[in-house]
This record gives sequence, structure tokens and C-alpha cells, in this order.
Amino acid sequence: MKSGILIYFAMLFCSATNLQARQDSIWTLEECISYALERNIQVRKGGIAIERYLSYSDQAKSQRFPSVNASVTQNYNWVKGTGGSGLSGAGGSNISANSSVTIFNASRLNNQIKQAALDIEAGQYSLETIKESVSLSILNAYLQVLYAGEQVRNTERQIESTQSQLELAAERLAIRLISQADYAQVKSQLANERLNLANARSQLAIAKVNLEQLMELPVTDGFTIVDPKLDESVNQNRTPDVAEVYQVALGIKPQVKNAEVNRKIAALDEDIAKAGYYPSLSASAGIGTSYSGRMSDPYFDQINNGISPSLGLSLSVPVYQRKQVKTSVAVAKLGYQDAELSELNTRNELRKSIEQACLDVTSAQVDYEASLENYNATSESSALSDEKFRQGIINSVDYLVSKTNLILAESNLLQSKYNLIFSYKVLDFYSGIPLTL
Repeated sequence: MKSGILIYFAMLFCSATNLQARQDSIWTLEECISYALERNIQVRKGGIAIERYLSYSDQAKSQRFPSVNASVTQNYNWVKGTGGSGLSGAGGSNISANSSVTIFNASRLNNQIKQAALDIEAGQYSLETIKESVSLSILNAYLQVLYAGEQVRNTERQIESTQSQLELAAERLAIRLISQADYAQVKSQLANERLNLANARSQLAIAKVNLEQLMELPVTDGFTIVDPKLDESVNQNRTPDVAEVYQVALGIKPQVKNAEVNRKIAALDEDIAKAGYYPSLSASAGIGTSYSGRMSDPYFDQINNGISPSLGLSLSVPVYQRKQVKTSVAVAKLGYQDAELSELNTRNELRKSIEQACLDVTSAQVDYEASLENYNATSESSALSDEKFRQGIINSVDYLVSKTNLILAESNLLQSKYNLIFSYKVLDFYSGIPLTL
């Protein structure tokens, strides 16, 4: 008993150690997505649903085979004796075995088997749809961590620059080249940038927590992701074609295929309901025997002599079923119409999403180029202002205005860059390109 407990705790310790080691490793986007898909509750429930459909499919196929039932009954009966004497009892046994098989049911059974197979296919497409949704969420969260991390680094560089300017301002204040007010303004700028750094680090921590929670990974301070260095060739100058991307997506997106399969399932519902209009034919066979304690023959002689086999055919013809079949057919037709509309709606929603994705790419490229041009101009102007401030040509107010403009331009450029990257990845997603960085 003690050894079993020790083994149990050893396994728990090893599991916790492996999890901690995994948490402290550096995660790529592909690893984050893979880990999330393994542990996401909706993905796992989708897998269970497929297993359920597989069981239903096996059951539907088994309906083609004969059913076999056997029964054994033992009883004891009492009857009043002749001449008013008391009750007398005797035991008895009945043994039987029966089998039946459906010969004709207007293809109801075949359609049910087809429908069960389509249920499995629909479940697989539904699972793939869930996986794609989770993967996109992970991608977005991953990019948010990269964006927040780069924002932290930019703010740290800004603080280093302002710190050097503050030291220069202190030297000038000491020899009375600038006023105490000028020095205080540069010092205030440094304090604001340190506050910005604290906020940036907080946003980075929040982004990491969000990503870990999406991955179903316990939150830890050691969580780190790979920085793919996305600085070069961010703008790919794409000209996306909505019609082209839409045609590709129609052939590969699981939600479209799922809608198509659901329409086929609805069509089989109608065929199955119509089978109720037709007769059904089944065959049966059985064998039975019995024993009675009131007879003088021995038990096994009675069982042997009482064997009675039987064969039969049963034809069931629907005559009047109080509109049950008619109603079932009507409801199935409405279900098929609903499935057609759902398929159309799925295609329309996909088209709208692709139209938006193409528009987002075009807009993001324009925004990125404008932000880049603004940043380059502002950076050049800020560099000149830094030099002029060192030489004492401009005062602290003009310097701080230039510095604030640079911070704003750098922030806009960073945001437009990651917005453009995400827009590209969404467009790639609809084109069937794997989500990678």
C-alpha cells in the first residue's frame, strides 16, 4: 500500500516537473497552437462527439443483421384437486429462441446507415472549424504579446535618450545656461516615460496571461515566446482578389463542407420519412420447448419431444396512421429547406469575411506606409532637435514637443505594423496557408 502511494506521488511530481519545464521553455507560434488544440475543451468535446457518431454508425450497420433473443422461464402453479381436495402444485419450464430480420423497408435502413456516416463527416468538419477558430485566437494573442514586448523595448530606448538629455540639462543648469523650469520640464518628461514603461510592462503581462489562458496553460512568470524579428519586409504590397480567395476558400474551409454535409443529411431525413408510406417485410424464425411437472415423462424427454421450430414472414402495410408519416415528410422537407438556407448563409458569411479581410489588407498596407513615412520624417526631425538641444539652440519646450511627436509616431508605426501582419495572416488563413510567423 505504501509503495503504491509513493509511486502515485512520484508520478505527480514528475508530471508537475515536466509541466514546469514546459512552461519555462520558449514557445513558438506553432507550439502554442498545438498545445492549445490538445487541451481546448471545445476541441476535446468535438472529438467526443465524433466518437459518439462512430458508435451510432456501428449500431446502424448492425441493423442489417438478424436479431436473436433467447428466453428461459421457470414457474410453479397450483390448482385445486378433484373432489374438493386441497391445492396441488407442479413446476414447469419454457425455453425458446427467436430471430428476426428485415427484408424490405423501402431503403430506410440503407439511408440511416448513409446518414450515420455523414454525421461522422459533419462532426469532423465541425471539429476542424473549432480548431481553426482556436488557432486564429492564439495567433492574435501571440501577436499581442509581440506587440506589447516591442512597445516595452521602444519605451526603454526612449527613457535612455531622455536620461542622457536630463544629464545634459543638469550640467547646463549648474552653469546657469538654462533655467530651473527648463530642467524641470525635461525631468517631468522622463517621469512620464517611466510611467509609460510601467504601463507597457503591465500590458505585456496582461497579453501573456491572455495567451496562456487561451492555451489552457497555468499562468507563470517564466512564460516566454519566440520573437521572430518582423522588422524587415513587413509590407508585401499585396493586391488581394476577393473572387479568387473566395473560390479557394469554398473548396477548403470546413464550415462550408460541414454545411454541405448537413444538407445531405437533411435530404436523407426526407427519404427516411417517405419510407413510412411503403410496406415493410420481415422474416422470423424460432424454436421452443417446454416441461411440465404434471406430466409423467422425465424432464429431458419432455424437453426433447416438445421441440417446436417455426418460420414466418410478416408484412406490415400502412393504411391509416393519423397523418404521422405525412407530417414527418413535411417536417423533413422543411428541414431540408432550412439546411439549404444554412448552407447559403455559411457561404455568404464566408464571402463577407473574405471581403473584409481583403479590405483590411489594403487599408493596413496604406496605413503602414503612411505611418512609416511619418515616423521617418519625425525621427529625422527629432534627431535634429536632439542635436540643437545639446548645443543650446532650442529650449526644453521645443525639444519636448519633438520628443512627444516621435513617441507618438513610433507607437503608431508599431501598431500599424502588427495590424498589417495580422491582416496578412487572416488572408492567408482563408487561402489555406498554415498560420506561421
